[in-house]
Amino acid sequence: MMEERAAWLRQEIERHNRLYHDLDAPEISDTEYDLLFRELLDLEASHPEFRTPDSPTQRVGSAPLAAFDQHAHQVPMLSLDNAFGEEELGAFNTRVRRQLETNEEIAYLCELKFDGASISLTYREGLLILATTRGDGERGEVVTPNVKTCRGVPYRLNEPFTGEVRGEVVMFKRDFEAVNAARVAAGEQAFVNPRNAASGGLRQLDSRETAKRKLSFFPYGLGAGTLAGTQSGILTRLNELGFQRPPDARVCRGLEEVVAHLHFVQDERPQLDFQIDGMVVKVDELAVQRQLGATSHGPRWAVACKFAAEQAFAVLREVSWSVGRTGVVTPVAELEPVFVGGVTVGRATLHNMEDLRKKDVRPGDTVIVQRAGDVIPEIVGPVLSKRVANAQAVEPPTSCPECGTALIQDEGYVAIRCPNTECPAQVHAKLIHFASRNAMDIEGLGEKQIARFLELGYLNDIPSIFRLGQHREALIELDRMGEQSVANLLAAIEVTKTRPLDRLIFALGIRQVGERTAGDLAKAFRSLEILRNCHYDELVAITDIGPKTAREIKAWFEDPANQAVLDGLATAGVVPEEVAGPISEVFAGQTIVFTGKLERFSRDRAEALVMNMGGKVAGSVSKLTTIVVAGPGAGSKLAKAEQLGVEVIDEVTFLGRLPEGVTP
Repeated sequence: MMEERAAWLRQEIERHNRLYHDLDAPEISDTEYDLLFRELLDLEASHPEFRTPDSPTQRVGSAPLAAFDQHAHQVPMLSLDNAFGEEELGAFNTRVRRQLETNEEIAYLCELKFDGASISLTYREGLLILATTRGDGERGEVVTPNVKTCRGVPYRLNEPFTGEVRGEVVMFKRDFEAVNAARVAAGEQAFVNPRNAASGGLRQLDSRETAKRKLSFFPYGLGAGTLAGTQSGILTRLNELGFQRPPDARVCRGLEEVVAHLHFVQDERPQLDFQIDGMVVKVDELAVQRQLGATSHGPRWAVACKFAAEQAFAVLREVSWSVGRTGVVTPVAELEPVFVGGVTVGRATLHNMEDLRKKDVRPGDTVIVQRAGDVIPEIVGPVLSKRVANAQAVEPPTSCPECGTALIQDEGYVAIRCPNTECPAQVHAKLIHFASRNAMDIEGLGEKQIARFLELGYLNDIPSIFRLGQHREALIELDRMGEQSVANLLAAIEVTKTRPLDRLIFALGIRQVGERTAGDLAKAFRSLEILRNCHYDELVAITDIGPKTAREIKAWFEDPANQAVLDGLATAGVVPEEVAGPISEVFAGQTIVFTGKLERFSRDRAEALVMNMGGKVAGSVSKLTTIVVAGPGAGSKLAKAEQLGVEVIDEVTFLGRLPEGVTP
């Protein structure tokens, strides 16, 4: 059970990483994400055999968007471990002193933890030449034109500095209000919060749109280059070079001073002109930082003290039930509207029946609503002292609230599920997933359009997407459509017929099959027809696909309703791009990690060559790693490889191992 829990946590955390970093559409609070992440960390610590090379605990962030060029950071942009409360902050201080073998008080630089988007600025001889997002920590998206619109980003420094300046892009509250007012006046949708507005602004393909968001930049350190021997000295020097100095950055000696400053920042938080969600504590001396080192996830010399989530009290009117694309029925708290975390909240997630029973919230209860990180609100629990007399515990439904089908609970699963694949709610959710960006990416077929076409009868299942052309004239007559819009939509649908196989597999919405597993299936079977007729033993033999996932895949392809979907897609002319066989087996059985800068290859090209020659590529070094290819600027991964005795080669040696005729 614990191994299955670890696998579920990995998949769930990766899903939320994509929602947060790639789609700017988070589903859960920062607090809930942190709890999931911590549970996985603890599980892997107590059972190292469950840790996989692709675990989210072994890497940082999320992959860059395909719409932007990518750039490898000279030094990885690692994330920080979190500390919740003074006790965990004290534990961090104890670990630092123990590793340094000292009883003396440590000097820490305490900084505001801006709630925005991390950016790396590359300067050459004082001139800004490149700006990138954090991306996956190793590579980021090139957003130089967009970042040049941000206040606080000097185009030319006061001195000829060469290196990488790291910092945070934020949107001031006053600018957020003004931008939202202008959007509403223009009939556009208002942004949810400043953080999402800032993050989304950096991903605009037109920098003029970024400029409208009036973003600002605060530096917090260096990725490469030398300015001073301390973190506080670096901030001073950056200010001299032309950057604005972050407010409330202060050197504190020892835990007592750090805690006192933490209280000061918490008290000041409501008056700040921008959003923060904590305070960052860093060892001030760079030499001591180097002595402490880092893990693959983050530095040992820094920690993020996360503030308690913003909370409010609300009356729970009732618990409703929502049906997802896989049929899972989820409880939802319907609330008396309450203002929390900067917005008015009327609904909150209760996740599943296990969560509902554990929290024991009942209709009529006064409940604590939490909106940590300004994302989807959740229920913390009831205020028992205010519970009304005869409040009844919520019982799960026995039939689907959408179609009336008797619900089931699969063995080994917490969730209750509607088994009717034609359930209207499931069909709606499946269509949304199929057309979504990371699946078939059908431009112009969003959630509202799908709901509209379902209501009119133009859509009823996945293959019907490819029959929308039969309703062309009727679509043109619809409000806010028109001939050009319909032509664009039908052209976008036509393009998706030859999407890569892994995209189609993911789009089908098979339970337990995320993007990574879809990619593994595509590489293993190479065509949809072969996958459709595969055996259980073939599935379970694939690395990282366990018995439960294999059973889900096999059951999906054996279901007559799903077979009809596949037949319908084939009839509509959907022929996914199949995966070519390996051009060589030179890296068969090898797991390779790239670190540092590659000078003759792009990182994508090098990784593609390894996979096309039978090997696997990992994002972090572990006991499963067989080769590390290290270039200039290699850091913690190189150190880990040397510690584990993994073979380390340079780029020239890697090139020499490629078959004759294969070039960068």
